[in-house]
This record gives sequence, C-alpha cells and structure tokens, in this order.
Amino acid sequence: MSFRTLCTRWIALCLLSGSVLAASPDGVVAVSHPAAAAAGARILAAGGNAVDAAAAVQFALNVVEPQSSGIGGGGFMMVYLAKTKQTFIVDSRERAPAAARPDQFAPDGLPMPFALASTSGLAVGVPGTLRGIDTALTRWGTMTLADTLAPAIDLAAHGFRVNRFLAADIADDDGRTARYPETAATFRPGGVPLAEGDWLVQPDLAKTLRLIAAKGPDAFYRGPLARAIVAAQQRARSELGAAGRGRMTLADLARYTVAIREPLVGHYRGWTLATMPPPSSGGLTLLEMLGLLERFPLGDAAQGYGFGSPKTLHVMIEAMRLAFADRAVWIGDDDAAPVPRRGLLHPEYLARRAALIRTDHRMDTPEAGDPTPWDATAAPPRTTRARAESPHTTHFAIVDRWGNMVSYTTTIEYTWGTGITVPGYGFLLNNELTDFNFLPSADAAAGNPGANDVAPGKRPRSSMAPTMLFKNGLPVAAYGSPGGATIINSVLNVTLDLVDHGMTMQQAIEAPRLSVTDASGRISCEGGPPFMQPRFTIAAQDALRGLGHAGLGEAGTDGCRATIGSVQAVFVDAVNGAHRGAADGRREGTVVRVRRGGPGL
Repeated sequence: MSFRTLCTRWIALCLLSGSVLAASPDGVVAVSHPAAAAAGARILAAGGNAVDAAAAVQFALNVVEPQSSGIGGGGFMMVYLAKTKQTFIVDSRERAPAAARPDQFAPDGLPMPFALASTSGLAVGVPGTLRGIDTALTRWGTMTLADTLAPAIDLAAHGFRVNRFLAADIADDDGRTARYPETAATFRPGGVPLAEGDWLVQPDLAKTLRLIAAKGPDAFYRGPLARAIVAAQQRARSELGAAGRGRMTLADLARYTVAIREPLVGHYRGWTLATMPPPSSGGLTLLEMLGLLERFPLGDAAQGYGFGSPKTLHVMIEAMRLAFADRAVWIGDDDAAPVPRRGLLHPEYLARRAALIRTDHRMDTPEAGDPTPWDATAAPPRTTRARAESPHTTHFAIVDRWGNMVSYTTTIEYTWGTGITVPGYGFLLNNELTDFNFLPSADAAAGNPGANDVAPGKRPRSSMAPTMLFKNGLPVAAYGSPGGATIINSVLNVTLDLVDHGMTMQQAIEAPRLSVTDASGRISCEGGPPFMQPRFTIAAQDALRGLGHAGLGEAGTDGCRATIGSVQAVFVDAVNGAHRGAADGRREGTVVRVRRGGPGL
C-alpha cells in the first residue's frame, strides 16, 4: 500500500485539525501539515519512537512545505528521553564556509541590499539538517534512515494537493520562485504559479531522497550531489556580480558536524523551562523576558493584570523591548564568541532592567544593558542594528508511547530560502548567512564583541526556540513556533497563557498574540480569524496608545491585524497522564494520535 493511500486512511481515521485535541495512551504528533503529521504517525504505528517519527516528519515537510524547511537548511531538535530523564539538543544549524569574512555582505563598506544578497549564493550556509537527523537516528532512534525517508519519497514521487498556505507563498514570493529556472519549473510550470488544489509532483526531489536512503548522508555531503550544491551556490544576482557568489566548497560540506548541546534551563513561577541556548537567541531572550515579567502579578485580574488588559500588554511590550535590545548586542554563536548567559539572567541584572519598566508610561527606546558585572565572559556593549527576519520556518512536536518527546524547529531562513533549487536534485538552498550582521560590529575600542559578525565555520544567530515545560522534574509539554524573531514572542505568549492565565494548551495556542521585536517597540498583534479568543479590545489598544505605544494605528480602530507564528504542541494530561496534542489553525495545524507501538529507547 502506498504512503498516499496510508495518508488518506490516517486522515480519515485518526487525524484531528485546528482546534481539536487528541488524547492517546501511545503516541501523538502535532505538525503544521496533515501529510507530514501522517508521516510521523506511520512511523509511530510501525513501532518507531519519537526521534524516528521526527525524522519522517522533517523529510515529509521538505516535500509539502518546501518554502519553509528541508535538507538544504538546518534546525534544532530538542529531545527528552524518558528512560534516562535526559534532555538535549541536536544542533544542525547551518555554518558559514571557511572562506566567509565579516565584510562579505559589505565589500565596499556599504551593506548589500537584502533582496539581492538573500537571493544569491553568497547567503547559503553549509546545510545541516540531514547530518542532524542521521546523528539523532544513529544515537537515539530505532529505525534506519531509509525507513524514515519512505513517506517523503512517496509524497514527492506521487504528489500531493497544494494547500492554501503553499499557494499563497508561491503567489506572494518577492520573485523567489520565478528567478531561477529549476525553481520556476516546479512551482510555476509554464509560467503559471501553482494554485490551491493543484497536484504537485517532485520527481527530482524523490530521486534525491532515494539516493540518500540507499547511500546514507555521505551521498549528500560528498560526491556528485555535493558538487551540484557547490555549483548551485555559485549563482549570484547580476547586480552583485562576483561579490554575490557563494563561498562554500566541497571541503566545507565534507567537514560539516552537528553539535549536541545541553538545553538552557530557567524557572518561572515554580515551573521549569528547557529551551534553546546560543547560537539561537530564542531561549535566552525568552528566559530574560520571563525574568523581567515575574515581578509583575500577571494573571491577577483584580490588580488589572488579566489576559489582554492594558497593564498586562504594556509590561509584556516593555519586557520585549528590553530583552531584544540585549539580544541585538550580546547573543550569537558562543562557540565563536562568548555569550554572557549568566549575566543576562542574573537576578540583580534582571532587577535593574525591570526597574526601567514604568506602569504609567512607555519608556524611551532602551539601549542594551551591561551584564558583564555578573558574567565576565564579555566586554561592555555598543548597540547594533538588527535586520528583520522572515516569518517562515516550521515547528512540530511529538511524544511517543514511552514518554519520549521531541520539540523540533527547522528552517531554510527566508521564505523559499535563496530561491535556488539544486539542478537535477529538486531541493532549495537556504539563505541563512543573512542572519549574520551585514555590517561588522566588532570594535575592541568600544568593547563590542561582534557576537553575530560573519566568521569561518560560525553559526548565524537564530530566533528558534524549541521549548519543553517541566513540573517536578518531568516534562508536561513540548512546543515552539516558526516566525523569525516573532518565534520568541509566540513561545512567550503561550507560556504566559499557560502559567499565568490558566489556559489549556489549545486555548493558549488559539489566543491572540502580541509581539515587539526591537527596542523601538513597534507593536504587532493579532485579531484575525474567529478562533483567536479572547480578543485584544479596542479599549485596551487605546490605553496602549495613551501610554505612547506605536504600531496600532488611529485611536478607536482595531490595530491588531497581524498573524504571528504557528505553535504546535504535545503535552501530558495532568489528570490522567494521557498524551495529548494541540495544533495551530494559523497554518494547517494537525494532530494525529497513534495507538500502536514497538520497542522504545
């Protein structure tokens, strides 16, 4: 029986979308696309564990959400092992090639236009997704790489229906699916963009996945496919000339390695969070914001701090502004430049930063603080300017019948990455190096560490924040989100809704979100579809305007019109211990429950 038939059967029998919870004594998969969710469920049903299922989901997402993630990119897989009670992260973030230089995006002292740099080979980082998955499977999985590739191969070879999200991303793509012929041939056949309901078959991608299934990851990192990757990233926009050509070599691909990291652990009102450490800024910024907010009585409606109240929204905004000011200066790949983790989360530092938050007016634009008195790993900062990040990426969560959990965020950076498809192989290349500073910021005299400057072998700063929530030493939830810099705030919103506002996981996912991603403090907030409840009222928005906040438009109007993130989650029912899932209707969020299994970790 083909995977397409199996997928249809899963969807008919055990697939729950949008706002529906699925409970199971065995495995649960929560993913942004039903076909990818079915791929994970197939693996769990065949006896695989959460790591096996995560591999299958990621490969399937390469087929059905190619604009967001795939083997041409990278990501962070957080894993909890129930037997040993260990939590760790498989870091498969892309790396800069050995020939990368701090000024490569500003060769004449002026930063390249993002639209040109991000669609040229110069932006391509050495991909890590495949090496990361293979490492996880080899060390903690129970199935072979070929087993977990099978659903994706079937989807690529036989096709699937284009959903409205993929169709919209093709139609509104800043030219990325039209610029390079191989990409256009797949997503704009005959010059016509694929529309919702069209059938998409990807034979070149199926061929590539079969090659990897037969020969393993070395078929990607060495040999003809590796040569094709290097050749593809030699492409550059004509406006940039030779300066826009990629610098990756065969040696860069051959020596790519993943890192196994300890999670960053923090505490909030009696709960423990395990989240992503550098090179992602996601976890550290999240924990700093929680530390700033813990001194306010969020959730206490009697004191004016109920969900969506002006006081609650105001202090959330101010905490975001302070933490993002610190993020812009201090956080990068601490394998390359030390990040002051302890200082940024030290109670005395947090107290000083939180004292800047006034409840009666908006603070002036804050600069980064100086955490070095509490952490000697870095020198005093000088503020740098951050670039806006793409809202695309993808996140999914899995729990298996033994209680092992995976929280996995994965990306090719901007929507469609560079837009470059490797000719003959059918997958897109990332533009991850544009997450570095375009203008080098390192300045010894001013004490700026250049935490996110380009350097050989370095990982660019990320916002991804796969997270797990623990109580009494045991995991109760695994969740995360796509969304560029808004990832951090999506995870913050959900955490506050769970802990402070007493929501269920599904309620927390469906609740509207608020986001500020730089110190200047321009607000984005959600209204949108009816499932987003309760709303941020116009009265609350007017109160924020009165405090001096910007981004909401004219007084008396509803300025909450953004769409922020797409949180997928699995969790343990506090009443009966059942495994459950919750999915986000902002995309085609899907939960699948599985009642079969085999040997575990």
